[in-house]
Amino acid sequence: MEIRCAVSGSYTSINATIIIVEILPLNNNGHILLENATMKYIWTVIFLAVLVWSGINPKDQFTWFLEVSPAIFGGILMAFTYNSFRLTPILYGFILLHCIVLMIGGHYTYAEVPFFDGLFGSERNNYDKVGHFFQGFVPALLTRELLIRKNVVNGNAWRIFIVISICLGFSAFYELLEWWVALASGEDAEAFLGTQGYVWDTQSDMWLCLLGAIIALVTLSWVHDKQIEKVANG
Repeated sequence: MEIRCAVSGSYTSINATIIIVEILPLNNNGHILLENATMKYIWTVIFLAVLVWSGINPKDQFTWFLEVSPAIFGGILMAFTYNSFRLTPILYGFILLHCIVLMIGGHYTYAEVPFFDGLFGSERNNYDKVGHFFQGFVPALLTRELLIRKNVVNGNAWRIFIVISICLGFSAFYELLEWWVALASGEDAEAFLGTQGYVWDTQSDMWLCLLGAIIALVTLSWVHDKQIEKVANG
């Protein structure tokens, strides 16, 4: 934090003009970080607006809770770590998009999201596949950023391998979580599982997670690197 002001005047008279006196967050170069503050408020408003909408008369209350819980937990975690470990703008953006995907799925249930019934000739609603693609795409960026900024892995090849492995491991764990919920709650978990009778649902979910992780690494690594460097330099 810093208070800045500028004063102008002449030798014969006192003519002081305050240009700016504000308390604003500054980076190491003295630049006012208005963009970060604006992005934070826009992000929060969109997140809360979609969350409230998704919770109004959802198709199934139990499914809504299960689907939006990761988004709520993630939002709270990012709020607590915003000042101590601020993420890159690109990552915040895709996390928000992933949260919106979860909230839409929670509102309608993944088997009944509009516009996805019979899409491209499919016999099922494939909105859940969008969710599993993001389940690889966004965690790949998050894992990559943590590994780089915490200096966990130095080699790029090893970093890619570990990022993809973590994403697949998380996807497998989520499939196990769905199974445990189904065993514990019986028929109440049918909408949460969202298999819609597709025998290869679990395998295709993990394949789309893998695809999402690979696409994120291939297409966004160069942009991500620049933003990580910018955040690191303050």
